[in-house]
Amino acid sequence: MLPYKNKKMNNPPGYRKVKERAEYKVVFYIHLSVYVSVVFLLLVINLSISQEGLWFKWPMLAWGIGVVIHALVAFAFAESFSANERMI
Repeated sequence: MLPYKNKKMNNPPGYRKVKERAEYKVVFYIHLSVYVSVVFLLLVINLSISQEGLWFKWPMLAWGIGVVIHALVAFAFAESFSANERMI
């Protein structure tokens, strides 16, 4: 058996948590790009149908709250979790 075949045995103890955090940040960037794309599409649809009432701002605001919470969890609160882990 070659040594590179079994990667779980060669990983440092905190590797799994670091990998999960990195994956969560990638998921956030995907979420953000989908958000921007859909909001842009809603803006185009809104302006092509009627320019009097701008309704695209309501889904943008509601979904934007979710994106902000996702960003806080992925970046701001991730540091506080690691501080707790160090204390443990």
